[in-house]
Amino acid sequence: MTLKESIKNLPDSAGIYQYFDKNGRLLYIGKAKSLTKRVKSYFTFAPELRANPNLSNRITKMIQQTFSLNYIVVKSEHDALILENSLIKQLNPKYNILLRDDKTYPYIYIDKTQKFPRFEITRKIINTPEITYFGPYSVAARDILDSVYEICRLIQKKGCLNSKKLCLYYQINKCLGPCELNIPHAEYDKEVQLAQELIKNKTLLLERLHEKMEFYAEELRFEEAGELRDRIQRIQRSEIKSDIDFASSENYDIFALHNSESRAVVVRLFMRNGKIISSSHDFIQLNEGYDEDELYQRVLLDFYKDEKPPIIAPVLVMKKFTDLHIIEAHLSKVFEKNASVLVPQRGNKKRLIDLAVLNAKELLRKDKKEDDSRLHNDIKELFELQRIPFRVEVFDNSHMSGAATVGAMAVYEDSGFDKKSYRTYHLKAKDEYAQMRETLTRRVESFSKNSPPDLWIIDGGTTLLKLALEILDSSGVFIDVIAISKEKIDAKAHRAKGKANDIIHTKNESFKLSNSDKRLQWVQNLRDEAHRSAITFHKKTKLKQDKESRLLTLRGISEAKIKKLLNHFGTFEALKKLQINDIIPVLNEKDAKTIKNIYK
Repeated sequence: MTLKESIKNLPDSAGIYQYFDKNGRLLYIGKAKSLTKRVKSYFTFAPELRANPNLSNRITKMIQQTFSLNYIVVKSEHDALILENSLIKQLNPKYNILLRDDKTYPYIYIDKTQKFPRFEITRKIINTPEITYFGPYSVAARDILDSVYEICRLIQKKGCLNSKKLCLYYQINKCLGPCELNIPHAEYDKEVQLAQELIKNKTLLLERLHEKMEFYAEELRFEEAGELRDRIQRIQRSEIKSDIDFASSENYDIFALHNSESRAVVVRLFMRNGKIISSSHDFIQLNEGYDEDELYQRVLLDFYKDEKPPIIAPVLVMKKFTDLHIIEAHLSKVFEKNASVLVPQRGNKKRLIDLAVLNAKELLRKDKKEDDSRLHNDIKELFELQRIPFRVEVFDNSHMSGAATVGAMAVYEDSGFDKKSYRTYHLKAKDEYAQMRETLTRRVESFSKNSPPDLWIIDGGTTLLKLALEILDSSGVFIDVIAISKEKIDAKAHRAKGKANDIIHTKNESFKLSNSDKRLQWVQNLRDEAHRSAITFHKKTKLKQDKESRLLTLRGISEAKIKKLLNHFGTFEALKKLQINDIIPVLNEKDAKTIKNIYK
């Protein structure tokens, strides 16, 4: 069926539509209340099928590349919104804007049903009556909480009350000691009230921390004074300075966007009880232009997700965007009450938006990525990549004679390594090809939770490059892939420091660049980081396996039997979870009972 025929046969139903190019690569995913009306709006049909002249340059370019389309019918416009957002995260289409901010922000809370309540940190609603929440905090939540326990004489640890004995915290005047002493509730409640005031008022908190720091310095307790100094600096960095004070108990979540040609930034401010308590921001790489309406939808969907937040506040945005009513309906469902997304035009609420926009502009002004952007563009051009490699995942495997076989994924983003996103894998496969297949397959299976990057780098040659492309193709996800292999001299890998002329392989050709070429050095740096990560995890795994092996050997299980067990079950962790009947088919009943006794 031709594209024109596919468009004319679309149903008048809610759903999502997908545009593909002539190579079957996914270009765009959109949602619609009526598929036929929405998709037809992109085209004119006479004298031939082409892009509607009223479209933006970005969408016109996309339509010119569109060769075929698919669609999925759903029950409602809301269902289409949820499905669209989910598929964009999993498949990362070329012309959609993908946010990678999957963070959930922490709140400080206190459970007042407790006899002597404490303050804790949570990221979810606690299903207990009389919980009071403070937040959300994009940074410094732990520093604020630690500061409260530094200043207020509260029960410091969860288990303190159970001990029934006074401890060091009482002796250093950091706790009233209700575990042993008959402390009146009114006295303890004064400390709780002070803590709540400090959490709500950062200025007061910082003043009290400065007093503590100076006291420690005068007492020559320089280590404690230094810790407080560092904590003060972290809390100060978390603030956005503002003279806006509603002198009321109003709460707002404020979102603003700003963009340059290649980058956009989203700023979030959180006002609680009339004061801005925290803020956060994220940069977004614009690979194929900018659609502010789409980005606003993504920002709100990704921030609130599908979980009711502990504190529900009206949402303020900079401008009215397409399908705002659908987002509002979705948030009402999540919040379990009517949600309001407001576009203020005047007054204090407009001043909040202006403050968020001002900070967004300042963040972009200070975003010094020119040199990196130039290098990334050069890499994109040389290797004929579809996207600028803003986020990159790099893969390597490691083992020792087939033992402690592991895979590792290092992650590079925005000119640095994103170490919290690294992943390591225990592997069962025995040869290099099967090991890489296992590593990459497991990564693909996690795309629904952790969106795909712009580029994969594989430590290996053209065989592993083709393997990666096949795995991605079978999953319906298009990601640029390159591989880097070591230069061979006399059939041996040449790794002379600073002189390694590694070969970079792309889908269409191989490049042997000068060892002084910045593009080669960039790829080598990323490959070396993945290699370091794999080796580190391999050593850790091998050490653990050696300890476990010695334990089994001492109880009469031979090394040959241990190897047989690992070949069959993969890891010692898996072995520990087995029952006797699971082990008997591999060894004998006596050995199975011995192993089970060891791992009781």
